[in-house]
Amino acid sequence: MDTSLTPEQDGVRRALRDLLESRCGPAELRAALDTPSGHDPALWTALAERLGLPGLALPETYGGVGCSVTELALACEETGRALAPSPLLATTVLAAPLIAALGTPAQREELLPRLASGALTAALAVDGTVLATALALTGGNGGDWAGGGRAGGVQARRTTDGWRLYGQADQVLDGHSAGLLVVAAHTGGYTRPRTLLFLVSGDAAGVARARRTTVDATRPQGRVHLRDVDARLLGEEEADVTGALAETGDRAAAVLACEAVGAAGRALERTVEHVGRREQFGRPIGSFQAVKHRLADVYVDVQAARSAAYYAAWAAAHGERAGGLALALAQALRAQRTASAEAIQFHGGLGFTWEHEAHLYFKRAAGDELLLGPVHRLRAHAAGTARLFEASGTREVRV
Repeated sequence: MDTSLTPEQDGVRRALRDLLESRCGPAELRAALDTPSGHDPALWTALAERLGLPGLALPETYGGVGCSVTELALACEETGRALAPSPLLATTVLAAPLIAALGTPAQREELLPRLASGALTAALAVDGTVLATALALTGGNGGDWAGGGRAGGVQARRTTDGWRLYGQADQVLDGHSAGLLVVAAHTGGYTRPRTLLFLVSGDAAGVARARRTTVDATRPQGRVHLRDVDARLLGEEEADVTGALAETGDRAAAVLACEAVGAAGRALERTVEHVGRREQFGRPIGSFQAVKHRLADVYVDVQAARSAAYYAAWAAAHGERAGGLALALAQALRAQRTASAEAIQFHGGLGFTWEHEAHLYFKRAAGDELLLGPVHRLRAHAAGTARLFEASGTREVRV
């Protein structure tokens, strides 16, 4: 792989950073978090109209830019750096690829151009506690995570007019505000159980939604109740839904690894700036050897995570699926947690205040691990996929 950025990739990053610095500063970020949706519609419109970000990795046939997931991941490094609150993850990283992969030609023609333009937002309605499982990031996704015929999750039943859904998902990214819900539902009962995906309008009869209070306010989640809701099947019944979810999980792991690296890098930058200004015993605390050593360790973690994230972005674009993508996400989440925790420590009492941004980076790190981890499960699944601890010949590796 070539580790250097192309002029187009570098241009996207620079343009996005300039836009976010002017439209998503600390004041704008806090104002967006207090809105009912949890993001700034004007910023989303600017990202769509000026940079085409929602359609960056969608085909030009459907109004997208036609870039690969690599460019999307590099762009998300910048959105992570700014903690930009937007429907980008739910719409562009999770929902749109599933519609592109499984949708019928008519469904793609109807939905993808609107998603690419930013006019329509979407959410993958899978409960947040099992999202990593559904995307095959922390284990196989062929189990009963969608409900399994028991209480919980969402159930689907066929009627003479189509499909009806009943159930709830409690932690859906942007589930409270998305215009379209891509709902994972269990069907077939005990005899022929399987998971299918369905399309549900956000304002359909029988849909009740509410925003939840979460650790990370920059990544809003909603509770979605479905009460005998009319739904359209996404694609065909014979489609490989679990395979499409796993492929989406690979792409999401690469994108989120880059996003986490962006947040970790920015937290480290702000910490270095602070220790260069804060004085103790008549000198900046950044001049103390102990401080230098700790921040050097954080820098090494962030750079190693960035290297792994860039490889994951390249590998996802080239169809590689060897467990390394989840491992890259694990390393990025660990670096994000370390950098944000050290940021609070080195900011001292200032780092704990509501007015400072340090706690937002720490909450993003905690929220990402709750949503997509934890790190040890990501690593365990990557090791299992690579068959790292299986017997080889007559010898067995033990840990």
